[in-house]
Amino acid sequence: MKNHSNTASTTAAAEKTQLRSTRHPLNAEARSAMVAMLNTRLADAIDLRLQVKQAHWNMQGPSFIALHELYDEIADSVNNAVDDIAERVVQLGGVAAGSLRQAAANTTLDPYPNPDQWKKHVEAVASALAAMSAACLETISASEEHDDPITADLFTRVGGEIDKHLWMVESHLHG
Repeated sequence: MKNHSNTASTTAAAEKTQLRSTRHPLNAEARSAMVAMLNTRLADAIDLRLQVKQAHWNMQGPSFIALHELYDEIADSVNNAVDDIAERVVQLGGVAAGSLRQAAANTTLDPYPNPDQWKKHVEAVASALAAMSAACLETISASEEHDDPITADLFTRVGGEIDKHLWMVESHLHG
C-alpha cells in the first residue's frame, strides 16, 4: 500500500469535505471525517477491482481456468463493495468520488506490476487483497472512533469478503 496509515491525508481531506444538509444523526465533524475516509476506500476498491481484472485478462499457465474464473468472481464481489461504499458516502451527506481519475489520484494501493508469469499475478493479486484487508481494518477502527457503527458494519462485511478472497488466491501459491 502506498500509505497504509493515511490518517493525516484523511484528516486533511475531511477539512475540505463539503457536506450537504441531511438529517443523518452523526454530527457534521464525524460525517466529514468518514466521508473523506470512505472516498479513499472507494478509490482503493475501484483500483482493486481493476487490478483483479488485469490479472483475469492476462492469466495464463497451468491454473488458467481456475484463476480466470476466481478473478472474475472476486472482481464482481469487489464491484458490489464499490457500490455499497459509494452509497454510504452519499448517505452521510458527501459526494462519492468514484471516477477513474479520482480513484487513480486517491487510491492507497500499490500500482499493479503487470507480471509476465502466472504465479507473479497470483502474488500481485494477493498483495492487493491484503492491502485492502488492512484498509478495511483501519476503516473499522476509524468508524468506531467516530461512533459510526453502520460504516464499521459495512467494512466488517467487506473485509470478511476480501479475507475470503485472499485465502482463495493464496491457496494457489501452496502446493
